[in-house]
Amino acid sequence: MEPLPETPEQPIVTPSPILTESKVFEYREKLKLEQRLFPGIAGGAGAAIIGAILWAVITVVTNYQIGYMAVGVGFLVGISVRYFGKGIDPVFGIIGASLALIGCLLGNVLTMLALGAQAENISFIDVLLYANYSLIPDAMMETFSPMDVLFYGIAIYEGYKFSFRVITDEEVLQNS
Repeated sequence: MEPLPETPEQPIVTPSPILTESKVFEYREKLKLEQRLFPGIAGGAGAAIIGAILWAVITVVTNYQIGYMAVGVGFLVGISVRYFGKGIDPVFGIIGASLALIGCLLGNVLTMLALGAQAENISFIDVLLYANYSLIPDAMMETFSPMDVLFYGIAIYEGYKFSFRVITDEEVLQNS
């Protein structure tokens, strides 16, 4: 009697999980419970201040205002809001966009104050303490450039885009 020929083993195929509306809804509800609005705001505000300070320092050191600093501020703020806030709702994007704009404006104000201190040969702290802040809106208008609109717009967009999580189908399937 001859041995039977060996047949190759067929791989066992397991059915892939199916993404359903209820799984997506359940996962979104789980993530909503993890959202933290105040830490998101605080983290974004801190990032806006740090970004503004970096903006001013780089501008004063290079004696050149680099529009890309606004892009960096928007990115930094957005990532910080997302990290600290763990948000999935659009309100986190609105917070990120708003804080990104504030960070850009603050960067310009700090730059003007630092350049003023340098021009008058006085300390930056003295300028912070004794500046006539009612003149800032006029100074901002004086130094405004159409390119500012572009870079502020990009910063606002990045602040919004990076501030909240986008849930992927794969993530829902892995966590359900």
